[in-house]
Amino acid sequence: MKVGVPGEVKPDEHRVAITPAGVREMVEHGHEVLVEAAAGEGSAIADADYESQGARIVAGPAAVFGEAEMVLKVKEPQPAEIEMLRPGQLLFTYLHLAPDPELTRGLCGSGATCIAYETVEDARGRLPLLAPMSEIAGKIATQAGAFMLEKPLGGRGILLGGVPGVAAANVIVIGGGVVGQNAAFVSLGMGADVFVFDKSVDRLRELEIGFAGGCSTVYSTTLAIEEMLPRADLVIGAVLVHGARAPFVVRREQLALMKPGAVLIDVAIDQGGCFETSRPTTHRDPTFEVDGITHYCVANMPGAVPITATHALTNATLPYEIALADGGVTGAIRRDPGLRPGVNVAGGQVTHPAVAEGVGMSCVPVEEALGPERAEAEKRRAEVS
Repeated sequence: MKVGVPGEVKPDEHRVAITPAGVREMVEHGHEVLVEAAAGEGSAIADADYESQGARIVAGPAAVFGEAEMVLKVKEPQPAEIEMLRPGQLLFTYLHLAPDPELTRGLCGSGATCIAYETVEDARGRLPLLAPMSEIAGKIATQAGAFMLEKPLGGRGILLGGVPGVAAANVIVIGGGVVGQNAAFVSLGMGADVFVFDKSVDRLRELEIGFAGGCSTVYSTTLAIEEMLPRADLVIGAVLVHGARAPFVVRREQLALMKPGAVLIDVAIDQGGCFETSRPTTHRDPTFEVDGITHYCVANMPGAVPITATHALTNATLPYEIALADGGVTGAIRRDPGLRPGVNVAGGQVTHPAVAEGVGMSCVPVEEALGPERAEAEKRRAEVS
């Protein structure tokens, strides 16, 4: 299979979808890898590094999309990229479609089969391709929050860890998943007083044991959050519903409960945001203020550390990329059923129930959307390989 890797064009996005090590593995499986010239520069990967492992460097995204049977990306395709997709082509990237009907319609119109990293599941129902970026985003959330609490940045002017004789800041983490765990880990490491909220008592128990009682765990209810907001200096929103739009856990009227200059970090912004007052921001212009509360809602937090993020992403996605290249979509799903929920769009249809609900479109089964002819063709390809 011809596998294409374009450079990312979303503002402030410096990651790339594959490393030279990933290229080497794809080539050894008999696949041809096309990489757009300079695609890896933001992650400190030179064209020569790719070429030395068997990639072919091509000029411009049109060459990548024009030749590739499978396109590997990091972020959702931008309008110019959607226009280059074609029926039957496979796109493998982060999509976050539930809060974005326009993008979803564009991908449906392209006829491409679009698999989202963030909805691929493992045997235990976890999200293995979202996890590495969630780890990074959780750690960045605390770092960014500590910085934004400084007075020159519009914050309260409080040091996250305090000093002897002066209390540390109070950090509330809403959501105890991968993002929340890593945000709490860094917050504790910086000396803050940390409270983690989650609706799963089992998860709270795991965090209590994992942090050896170093943070307070709280069963998440509207009242519990309201009672903590007046004490909070930093609130990190880390709520995730697989494939769906994030629910609001802090409403606008509840901002009045908070201290002036407190900071909200919305890590769920890719999925629509978990604070009612959130809207996407960029690394160049990361914050805005609502009712005296600073909001940090950067939609690609891991893009700030592309060297770390690119290598972590490839480590997670490479086995799936090889499976898709070796056996096509149906062949790969047959071998690993966890890829099935990763298929968000196929044959012009939405194929993930949570995405369909989020964008107000109908949902069809993956097998029906792919169609019998496509399935049979991919079965033959898998048998040949």
